[in-house]
Amino acid sequence: MTSSSTSDPTVHPYTREMAMIHQVFRRESRLLAELVQDVPPTDTARARILAEHWRLYAVGLHAHHTGEDEVLWPVLLPHLDLDAEQVLAMEAQHRELTEGIAEVQGLMDRWQARALAEDRDELAEALRRHHRQLCAHLDEEEREVMPLVALHVTEKQWHAVGERGLAETPRNRLMIALGAILEDSSPEERREFMARLPLPARVMWRLLGQRQYRRETDRIRAGRRTAV
Repeated sequence: MTSSSTSDPTVHPYTREMAMIHQVFRRESRLLAELVQDVPPTDTARARILAEHWRLYAVGLHAHHTGEDEVLWPVLLPHLDLDAEQVLAMEAQHRELTEGIAEVQGLMDRWQARALAEDRDELAEALRRHHRQLCAHLDEEEREVMPLVALHVTEKQWHAVGERGLAETPRNRLMIALGAILEDSSPEERREFMARLPLPARVMWRLLGQRQYRRETDRIRAGRRTAV
């Protein structure tokens, strides 16, 4: 399984930024399957922590996909002819992913109640399926559709997509969302991304955000190292 390199200086800024955001969903979907699989039977406290993390992840992924469907694709489609099929394929894949997320949610609810080993194993397998399906979708979007975005979407239109995502992020989760984006980014990507943020946001990240993100990931990942 491959993904676009976000450190390639020839990549358009839109493509690079989207790949940074996609990497959050790749990482967290993989970790969720691993973390659920590691939970001892009957540990309902740990199950509740991961169930809440799944809920926030699923809400974020849904917001990301609806932002594309409702804001980005309508701007892009009028510029396309045969390439429109690629965008329509993205919309179809979003619907398929939504069905998979609903399946995981049902299994998550069942497992959270008693944290039984058999429920855990079924849930972990469903999470692994979701991760594979999601990565295939994101890889295709970066390979086939984001170059079209770079050609046809203006800076103002691209910013509107970002503003939509920002508006749907609770204020108390903004620093956590920023940390999630920066975690797997290269030093060059971090500098570029941070330079686009308002000064108060950069100061908040240095003073409070980094510690907030580490506390959050330590709680969820149960001691796994977080590189921010």
